[in-house]
Amino acid sequence: MTDAPRILLVEDDVLIGMMLADMFDALGLPEPAQATTKDDALAIIASESIDGALVDINLGEEKGWPVADALTERGIPFAFTSGGGDVIPAEHANRRLVTKPFRIGDIEAALDEFRSET
Repeated sequence: MTDAPRILLVEDDVLIGMMLADMFDALGLPEPAQATTKDDALAIIASESIDGALVDINLGEEKGWPVADALTERGIPFAFTSGGGDVIPAEHANRRLVTKPFRIGDIEAALDEFRSET
């Protein structure tokens, strides 16, 4: 990852996305790219340089698995986010899960893992 990593936040709840963006600011990181749907996330992944991602497992009526697959195909590190109770498919079982309510230390730890993966 570069000194100013470009992180993608995939979160369907706008208020939670804003809170996460505030955490990025508190950590001295640039504003993340944000997507609220699977399709928006896939479009960003296809068109922008992304250094890592936080992917909400539940995106309204959809799951974040296609986003995880696209990130994996491109070798982009990511972590899942969830309110809990979700079972991660075997092909992504090695990914970090950051649970809600988010703590800035957990977000920072996930981002630090991205640095070590690149």
